[in-house]
Amino acid sequence: MKEKVKEVLERIRPSLQADGGDVELVDVEEETGIVKVKLTGSCFGCPFATLTLKNGIEESLKEEIPEVTEVQQVD
Repeated sequence: MKEKVKEVLERIRPSLQADGGDVELVDVEEETGIVKVKLTGSCFGCPFATLTLKNGIEESLKEEIPEVTEVQQVD
């Protein structure tokens, strides 16, 4: 599952980078389906970071990888 997550994040990355941000994969908990990511660049501390995380990253991952249950941001 980790490789699939990396592939999806690579497709999402250009839209984040266009706004000066980026995403870094921290961990994939295969047994729970939880993906942990770190938002970097201008995404870090941005008031829209939660929106980006839930409506952008999490939605895309869940759509393409049914095993993903949640995406969590870590510092």
